[in-house]
Amino acid sequence: MRSHSYDDVLAGRPKRKVSEVPAEAGLVVEEPGSGFCGAVVRLEHGTVVLEDRHGRHRVFPLVPAGFLLEGKPVTLVGPKAAGHPQRVISASGSVKVASLRARTARDSRIWVEGRHDAELVERVWGHDLRVEGVVVEPLDGVDVLAERIDEFGTGPGRRLGVLVDHLVTGSKESRLVERIDDPNVLVTGHPYIDIWQAVKPAALGIGAWPEIPRGVDWKEGVCAELGWGEPYEGWQRVLGAVRGFRDLESPLLGAVERLIDFVTGT
Repeated sequence: MRSHSYDDVLAGRPKRKVSEVPAEAGLVVEEPGSGFCGAVVRLEHGTVVLEDRHGRHRVFPLVPAGFLLEGKPVTLVGPKAAGHPQRVISASGSVKVASLRARTARDSRIWVEGRHDAELVERVWGHDLRVEGVVVEPLDGVDVLAERIDEFGTGPGRRLGVLVDHLVTGSKESRLVERIDDPNVLVTGHPYIDIWQAVKPAALGIGAWPEIPRGVDWKEGVCAELGWGEPYEGWQRVLGAVRGFRDLESPLLGAVERLIDFVTGT
């Protein structure tokens, strides 16, 4: 008969302490049980959402020693448990400013074609725009762009950035934009028929945006093809699917970032 058990022997050894690491957005860890490796997106209700390099999301519980960081077990914790402040990332990917008080609005503006464009820009870049004091206004189309610019009256410290849908060679929009010749106006755009298309299909759980025949209203055609009801109902689906910049196509991201840099520059 053994005079002691293995438990008795191990009980006298000090347990190795597992480091606590703040679950900051962008931190790359591995969940050893599944082998899933990804960057921290957010914490919610005792879980952490990770995103891998293919854009796939997985949710895991925040358990002790539940993850590997550079091959070593760690415990992911929220900012309070870690004992020091956590860097928070805004929907646009910028570092969020704590206790933000919106800056007084600049004279410069960003114009977008319609209400949906304005709501999507606010959804992703709203924090950045309030930090910079930039107001986004809908134009309700670019047919009157030249006249609106004249009415606005540009000049040093009074710039305009304009975001245009379907800005491709030969389009009506491109011909209208070609008439604009003002160093205090920057027009950028994306190639999509409508701002809806700048949202990645994967964010909406669809394989691709449907092809709509010429002569059919694009939004109505999309809603009919996907069974989304009326366009106002379809837009709620589209906007609700956008959590941050990763849900948008890169041409739109680049276009908006350029406009923000332009109207906040000197």
